Amino acid sequence: MRLGSGTFAAGCVVIEVLGVALFLRGFFPTPVFSGAERQAESPASEPSAGASSNWTELPPPLFSKVVIMLIDALRDDFVFGSKGVKFMPYTTYLVEKGSSLSFVAEAKPPTVTMPRIKALLTGSLPGFIDVVRNLNSPTLLEDNVITRAKAAGKRIIFYGDETWVKLFPKHFVEYDGTTSFFVSDYTEVDNNVTRHLDKVLKRQDWDVLILHYLGLDHIGHISGPNSPLIGHKLSEMDSILMKIHTSLLSEERETLLPSLLVLCGDHGMSEAGGHGASSMEEVNTALVFISSAFERKPGDIRHPTHVQQTDLAATLSIGLGLPIPKSNIGSLMFPVVEGRPMREQLRFLHLNTVQLSKLLQENVPSYEKEPGFEQFKVSERLHGNWIRLYLEENNSEVLFNLGARVRKQYLDALRTLRLSLSKRAAQYDVYSMAAGTALVLEVLALLLLSVPQALGSRAELDVPLLSPVCSLLFYLLLLALVALHGAVCTAARSSCYLCSLPWLAAGGAMALTAALLCAVVSALTRTFASGTCLSQNPPQSTSRWSELDLLSFLGTVGHVLSLGASSFIEEEHQTWYFLINTLCLALCHQIYRNCFLGDDCAPQRCPHMGEEFDGVTVALQGKRAGPEGWELSRAPADPSSLEALRGPERWMVLASPWLVLACCRLLRSLNQTGVQWAHRPDLGHWLTSSDHKAELSVLAALSLTMIFVLVQKRCSLTSKVAMAFGLLGIYCYRAAIGNVLFPWQQDNKDISKGITEARFVYVFVLGILFTGTKDLLKTQIIAADFTARTVGLWEIYSGLVLLAALLLRPHNLPVLVLSLAIQTIMTQFIWKPLRHNVTEVTVMHYWFGQAFFYFQGNSNSIATVDISAGFVGLDAYMEIPAMFLTAFATYSGPVLWASHLVNFLTSEASSSSALSRACFCYALICSTPVSVYIVLVTSLRYHLFIWSVFSPKLLYEGMHLLITAAVCIFFTAMDQTNTKS
Repeated sequence: MRLGSGTFAAGCVVIEVLGVALFLRGFFPTPVFSGAERQAESPASEPSAGASSNWTELPPPLFSKVVIMLIDALRDDFVFGSKGVKFMPYTTYLVEKGSSLSFVAEAKPPTVTMPRIKALLTGSLPGFIDVVRNLNSPTLLEDNVITRAKAAGKRIIFYGDETWVKLFPKHFVEYDGTTSFFVSDYTEVDNNVTRHLDKVLKRQDWDVLILHYLGLDHIGHISGPNSPLIGHKLSEMDSILMKIHTSLLSEERETLLPSLLVLCGDHGMSEAGGHGASSMEEVNTALVFISSAFERKPGDIRHPTHVQQTDLAATLSIGLGLPIPKSNIGSLMFPVVEGRPMREQLRFLHLNTVQLSKLLQENVPSYEKEPGFEQFKVSERLHGNWIRLYLEENNSEVLFNLGARVRKQYLDALRTLRLSLSKRAAQYDVYSMAAGTALVLEVLALLLLSVPQALGSRAELDVPLLSPVCSLLFYLLLLALVALHGAVCTAARSSCYLCSLPWLAAGGAMALTAALLCAVVSALTRTFASGTCLSQNPPQSTSRWSELDLLSFLGTVGHVLSLGASSFIEEEHQTWYFLINTLCLALCHQIYRNCFLGDDCAPQRCPHMGEEFDGVTVALQGKRAGPEGWELSRAPADPSSLEALRGPERWMVLASPWLVLACCRLLRSLNQTGVQWAHRPDLGHWLTSSDHKAELSVLAALSLTMIFVLVQKRCSLTSKVAMAFGLLGIYCYRAAIGNVLFPWQQDNKDISKGITEARFVYVFVLGILFTGTKDLLKTQIIAADFTARTVGLWEIYSGLVLLAALLLRPHNLPVLVLSLAIQTIMTQFIWKPLRHNVTEVTVMHYWFGQAFFYFQGNSNSIATVDISAGFVGLDAYMEIPAMFLTAFATYSGPVLWASHLVNFLTSEASSSSALSRACFCYALICSTPVSVYIVLVTSLRYHLFIWSVFSPKLLYEGMHLLITAAVCIFFTAMDQTNTKS
């Protein structure tokens, strides 16, 4: 069966998406857990050495009531830094002079809300895949403090982020959840929590009160940590904390035990306002324990000490008199119990070390050789000796010194055990990873082996669909895979995703793997049998690789290889900036050489379009043949008259690479990204500061005007009007939410959510997209009108540009303008005059799309994802629209450049197979990095930066491949339209 190269590539990318999804399911592991059921197990008895201990029960609770006030994105300097001193005076007083203990709690990546809540309450390290589950949190089945408290009869009340309600259904006697993803709201989302306080604090029918405030995090997403709104929100939180603390102090007069108020954050906030990565601002959170039990003596100065966020679960369990969660890998925060008698201190430490040692035994086969386990045994033996001495005489200096020694030994054992368990904090599903990797590599091999036919003059492949399935090799491979599957699933000690699938689904995956392998073997055999492995050109062909082809090849290969280094991943934007700058210099060299010098150093005239593209702007005196083979090169061009380019047009051709270089250099100054230099000031920070709102307003207005000028030229009259009103609506929307000012405004006093204005723009976006789609369908069904088809495609592109302008932040509108300007310059003065073939044009579009992904401030860190774009025009959280808008805003650069590629090839290429070849080339250069990166990540899965650097990049690569699949399907659909027309 013969397939177009575009259709074949689209099918391959879809299969690769399935392979990547399977790999991700196995790579993002399940946390270390305790598999044994010990619900009715009694707590460990106190150690004894020849004497019988009289303490076999859990210690009684240390606090009568516990209030947990969790402020989302409360990084440490918001409380302990200058902002805390200025905006949280009551909290600062408690930290510096009051009855409190202060900590800087380190959160492990991913620093997003749901995994951090799990870490706080289970004491375990959540899997990185919880980044995805954060959008729709499932019920938490792992042992945790909330479940233990409910089982012990504690009455728990919760108000705040509805993530808690999803994690702990039927655990709260009273609750009121608020939507956490509607980031445009930072007032009502907190008022809905605070409105319950006065009533609840007067009641006595609860033991644990949990409050989760989201407003601070939402402000960070909207305007960053330096916004004036941050100070107002911190002041609001300080007054709420004072109200809670005052109420708890008044109640303590009637109770025997003190109360505990815990102020904490789930994660921090980056300098851009996001979170999810591993920068110091994102992982360091404030943690303050406030209780009359922590009274300090005169002159007692307490500085915040560093702890792990997972330590809170063990500490809360001890404070509430509960068993420590079985999967906890944290250690007791010793200052909390330091004021208790020595026997109680040792009892608490013993319970913690027993729990950690049991977890170690269940997850490490050779646990007896672990240093932490050996230290635990020594501690337990010394503890037994101390108990014997305590029961004999309880007031000697020897007893105290021995107790201090036992305490130090326990603390050392806790530290070592926690470190050992943290290193084994996850278990990979290697079987699913191997199956996904096999699918991905088979697809890549098929694409590479199909290059000679796919990029040939006909752009078609002979794809035998039945022969691989009907061959003996297929059934032998399938039988071997079934046997392997049965053996792995039988012997697997841990959970395996493929083994949990029904046999029909697992069999389908194995059949697909076997069929692809047979296809690869068939392609290899056919290639070697024909005697042409890399070229199918006729012997008379004299074409060779040009410098631009060599640059494209080496640049792509170099980028792929750079993904094996963590520093190159963190600073990947530098790679793309270097590549496009080098590309501009190569284009400059090509233009100057073709215009002034020939191959023999004789004067040469400028070339024009080749066979693939129509000469639209320049006259041709001769035509050269387009690429008849599959190579990335062209035959030498026949000279045409230099006088065909006269006056300004000629100078624009000569200056165009330098104009593109200047635009790229300006864009680099707009947004600092990456890791090493992300903290440095840039134009974006200057524009978004409250002191430069007038300058930002002028820039936004000019940018929107330039967008209209650059886009409207090929639109119909109806679309031009819709575009003009849509761009006007975008400015009105930004003015409504306080980003920019109208000329008659002095300042934004009446700030709204801009829902009406944004929806006004959405109407025009949908209208333009509908108009373009109608024109395309008309050419498909009624008449083959070339002009209508090109106008329809351009209107779809214009609608996407309008949507991007709405979703991008105002200071990023110049990124969109310069993207359109570069596309115009490249089209008019580089691609047409230099007659670049389809492959080169496709590679250039891909490179610029990747560069513009970083120009708009993105990076390989989750913290740079602007989730506020997902809520533009929404008055409530709707998962699918929010996810689509966020993804489009993040990947608007690659999407718009891919869309422009379709427009350019459709309007300029005379060859009917241009789109098909472009689709194949685009799929190949997108699939290669993903395939190689999966192999690299598998080999580096125990790397120090696997979760902070490599895993976020893996998620980005997976999402990019999904978008590539959508782009290839669009390419194929347009190619079919062109063919039928």
